[in-house]
Amino acid sequence: MATHGGIDLGGTKIQTVIVDDDHEVLGSARRPTPTSGGPPDVAREIEAALREAAEQAGVEPASLAGVGVGSPGTIDGGNVTSARNLPDWEGSFPLASTLSDALGTPVRLGNDVQVATDAEFALGAGRPYNSLLGVFWGTGVGGGIVLDGKPWVGRGAAGEIGHIVVELDGARCTCGRRGCMEAYAGRSAMEAEARRQHEEGQKTDLFKLMEKHEKPRLTSGIWARAIERGDELAERLIDEAVDALGIAVASACNVLDPEAVIIGGGLGVRFGDPYAKRIYEAMMPHLFHDDHPPVMRVAELGDLGGALGAALLVA
Repeated sequence: MATHGGIDLGGTKIQTVIVDDDHEVLGSARRPTPTSGGPPDVAREIEAALREAAEQAGVEPASLAGVGVGSPGTIDGGNVTSARNLPDWEGSFPLASTLSDALGTPVRLGNDVQVATDAEFALGAGRPYNSLLGVFWGTGVGGGIVLDGKPWVGRGAAGEIGHIVVELDGARCTCGRRGCMEAYAGRSAMEAEARRQHEEGQKTDLFKLMEKHEKPRLTSGIWARAIERGDELAERLIDEAVDALGIAVASACNVLDPEAVIIGGGLGVRFGDPYAKRIYEAMMPHLFHDDHPPVMRVAELGDLGGALGAALLVA
């Protein structure tokens, strides 16, 4: 039986898995994404995480039938361009050939959110449906699309739901434009706004919790803990995120009319069904066919979904 590697490259973590032909996980490893350096530094950390998972599975990386990588940014063959949630990744970098040379096995790239959506479609919450929209709420907010049972990637950059404009001339987004949904709902943008308001005197436990748990960023877990404590700033920023998500999801559904919307990502999975319901309620006022809305489900594959989807690229 062949074995395959899957790598989920995110803004805060690198998750790797080794799977067999039945998609059973034989080994896994997780490492933090570097916060400084550049693409070569990220590639070295990816290699180390994959080797760690392979060791747990009892296989050599060179013996794998292939390795798939789900990466942010624009995928052009074996290159990743403008992955802005990664350190100093503004240009194009040959990630596939770099990893293939290091690991001794073929490497194939896909968009991180699209492969996670594909995994939910094939193995998780999307199995009952023939069309779906994946919305992955984490460091940024990405989208994946399956139409008539097939992934839709457009010319390589489809699914950028985080850059649907939800407010004209609104908040500045990390992409450089204004009013994008991600400028309100992306974890990076939320952290920047929390820090700005905290420096202006707004009380919050967010940064105390970050230090207590020795995290370099406001992770999904830190946001969840702050919400559990009734932190007013955290609650207000999460409320704004939910409203922005609802507007953008409705806009995408008005164009695509999918059967289902799958909510995933670090924040989406951490907050789970109660917040999926809130996003659904925020979507409804903006949905044109509100008498026949899509089903909304939380991603079932959890933290391993992106890596499992990446492994499907070479399975």
